[in-house]
Amino acid sequence: MFTSAATGLAVGIAFIRGLTGRSLGNFYQDLVKSITRILLPISLIGTVLLMAAGVPETWAGVAQATTLEGAGQAIARGPIAHFEMIKQLGENGGGWFGANSAHPFENPSGFTNLIATIAMVMIPSALIYTYGIFTQNLKQAWLVYGIVLAFFLPLVAATAWSEFQGNPLVNSLVSEVGPNLEGKEVRFGWALSSLWAILTTATMCGAVNAMHDSFLPAGGFSTLLNLFLQIVWGGQGTGTAYLFIFLILAVFLTGLMVGRTPEFLGRKIEKPEVVLASVILLIHPIAVLIPTAITLMLPESLRGTSNPGFHGLSQVVYEYASAAANNGSGFEGLSDGSLWWNLSTCFSLILGRYVPIVALLRLADGMARKKPVPMSDGTLRTDTALFSAVTWVVILILGVLTFFPVLALGPIAEAFQIMPSG
Repeated sequence: MFTSAATGLAVGIAFIRGLTGRSLGNFYQDLVKSITRILLPISLIGTVLLMAAGVPETWAGVAQATTLEGAGQAIARGPIAHFEMIKQLGENGGGWFGANSAHPFENPSGFTNLIATIAMVMIPSALIYTYGIFTQNLKQAWLVYGIVLAFFLPLVAATAWSEFQGNPLVNSLVSEVGPNLEGKEVRFGWALSSLWAILTTATMCGAVNAMHDSFLPAGGFSTLLNLFLQIVWGGQGTGTAYLFIFLILAVFLTGLMVGRTPEFLGRKIEKPEVVLASVILLIHPIAVLIPTAITLMLPESLRGTSNPGFHGLSQVVYEYASAAANNGSGFEGLSDGSLWWNLSTCFSLILGRYVPIVALLRLADGMARKKPVPMSDGTLRTDTALFSAVTWVVILILGVLTFFPVLALGPIAEAFQIMPSG
């Protein structure tokens, strides 16, 4: 669980080094340092906090208990506290229990939920600041934070508001407006469940404290969009790299529009960089949309959808988007235990994970070998609010519109379907 996160961190740091003209470094050294200097120390501190908050940490076997009805019950337990912290910090997703972080042993209170939430976003957000230190330009790092927040906050607000308003069909049946609590733990309710759902798909963690299949269309739209973009905080290291791929493309496109030489951090953006950036962006839709199309042509028994129509399409596309983004969460109404699902999601996972890493490192190495170009009046500055706004629009156009047909046929169409008539 440490190795996966450390690999992403090593790639992210190597990419930042390359952008700033440094050697990419040594993978083994970065891997070891990521584990021993970052992941392990923070996990130890977090484990102690979780244990103090009531998360079990024991090597004892199953506990036998007698219920109020007099029946026997076997209660699973184990070294959950340290597993939980590693899971959240390393963005590994899979829980000790099937219910994941909705289980009271993994996440018993609001305090443990807060620790887990902070752990998810801690390293991805810190890497943006790390970039600012490497470039000695903290202003641009804060502007990049602004780009990320401009996506993150609206998605959280839309999801939370939708869950607070509840399902229109249910509200009309009971003649009362109430929050949508289906698939949610009452300890966290609609608000903390919505925040977690957006954060776990934004950071590529994949852990859940509510069932995403039960979210209303706004929640389905937001979680899917995070998996499609992969830059709203993003995964360990690689998410930060994806974010700067969009910055590079924004520099290239803006330079063409205003007639200035496309340069980023004093190095020209030329054909090889644009080709590699395009490969990185195109691999994800290939890994998601092609398997989705094949699956939707299969018989219902193989397709595994538990809901007909628009929500069923969202279930399928979410599964492949989660695999390709190295997330691991799912719309768990999907029956995805067949050989087809195991093989096809492996294809998406391998293609979506390893091909972009190779392209990212190749792009960074190419940037590191370029001779720096002195800044002049013709240089397009990338540390301005205007350029950040342009980058946000570029992400919206290149990232969102690629998947818009799927979003339109899935959560958007579902929203119109449950909308009350008249």
